[in-house]
Amino acid sequence: MSTITTYPGVYVVEVPSGVRAITGGATSITAFVGRTRRGPVNRATIVNGFADYERIFGGLWRDANGESTVGFAVRDFFTNGGGQAVVVRLHPNATAATFAVNDLLLRAADEGSWSNTLRVTVEHGDAAALADVALRLGVAAAELFNLIVTDSLTNERETFRNVTVVASARQVDAVLEAESRTIRARTPLPAARPAAVADVAPDKDGDDGDALTEASYVGANLQAAHEGLWALDGADLFNLLCIPPPASDGNLPAAVYRQALAYCVDRRAMLIVDPPTAMTVANATAVLGRLGLTGTAARNAAIYFPRIRQADPTAEGRLGTFVGCGAIAGVMARTDAARGVWKAPAGIDAALAGVADLAVNLTDDENGQLNPIGVNCLRSFPIVGRVVWGARTMRGADLLADEYRYVPVRRLALFIEESLFRATQWVVFEPNDEPLWAQIRLNLGAFMQGLFRQGAFQGTTPREAYFVKCDRETTTPNDVNLGRVNILVGFAPLRPAEFVILQIQQIAQAQA
Repeated sequence: MSTITTYPGVYVVEVPSGVRAITGGATSITAFVGRTRRGPVNRATIVNGFADYERIFGGLWRDANGESTVGFAVRDFFTNGGGQAVVVRLHPNATAATFAVNDLLLRAADEGSWSNTLRVTVEHGDAAALADVALRLGVAAAELFNLIVTDSLTNERETFRNVTVVASARQVDAVLEAESRTIRARTPLPAARPAAVADVAPDKDGDDGDALTEASYVGANLQAAHEGLWALDGADLFNLLCIPPPASDGNLPAAVYRQALAYCVDRRAMLIVDPPTAMTVANATAVLGRLGLTGTAARNAAIYFPRIRQADPTAEGRLGTFVGCGAIAGVMARTDAARGVWKAPAGIDAALAGVADLAVNLTDDENGQLNPIGVNCLRSFPIVGRVVWGARTMRGADLLADEYRYVPVRRLALFIEESLFRATQWVVFEPNDEPLWAQIRLNLGAFMQGLFRQGAFQGTTPREAYFVKCDRETTTPNDVNLGRVNILVGFAPLRPAEFVILQIQQIAQAQA
């Protein structure tokens, strides 16, 4: 930009440097999809701790068909070091409890039988004492009432004071929508406040709906409606996907895993696959074939065998068998925080917290049968305890010789892709010539250099570790005419030391 000079003197102009700092994206935000006790249905909800999950989704829960496996998986995730989760609640045909408090009609905030223990109370205050409040709200004191909602099972209570059914800043439907976790007002509102009444039970109970089936996750119309698996469209970012089966002793339909894998490829995420209950060391190859998670998309999936055994608080603390996806996602998050996404989430430091035992205690020979076909093992060792003892994707079979056979290599690539995708949005509609290309090389090179300094790549120099190319070779005049700018980024990944071989030799005693 030129400077207009009108008087003799010194003019100071700040010149933009062209530097745009690139912040690496998250690596271990984990999505969970399935049944929960309560919470919003078909909506991706961020959860920042298990207490947060308990508040929104009701914690661990055993329904009529068995326990909700999502609650246990989320608990395992946070127990093992997870930081942030995204939860989608699925409850086909579930209904919410409704209440008729005289003429005031209410319903539970979320669908499910959890709301059947709610009780509603209406109280009227002293009109003289409420005169100032009524004047401020612009209503008559006789229009004000208190609404109290109590859960008779947990004794939790919500109190909403000085609400009205007429237009005001405290109109009851708006207040409940903004402040209540348990109840909502149904329209139309009555013309006058409801009479005082105590402990009104539901006039129609809520219901938990139907058991989950394949169609509940990936039904024909769900993608267009952003429901089921596609409710995660509402999440800005997730890196790991866990879909626990509807029951701890059941399996997720293979078609759900296949669709979930395709979705993970689109979202640059990893799918953590839980082994079917019938899977053993002997039939592992056949079981993997039935899952059908093949092709290059399988780079975005990893399977861990066997399932884990834990104390079940919903069954008086008895040991139960559960899928391990939540615990494994937590181990990945913990490893990312301590060492980086390029470190394999496996080894003696990858201990499974809160796991009392494994469904199958594998031997070295059995481990040796599963590892070459891309099945990651959970092992139990003396002193060390239960640990993750494998780091291969589902393209990690020796026969395939895939460049993304290892979980950390694939996750690092996805991390770089997602970070650079978000960091280059500013490039759109910029003049497509050398000044732009130079800025791109500068900014992306600085990001890759930062990863190199943290030890993310092989090589002793930046030239050996990575490159960023954006010039007339990558972007030809024809590309410029078509409005394209092509950026080529390469990196030399670190691969885990999966096999450590010690060669020991005895040195013969030298003769004097």
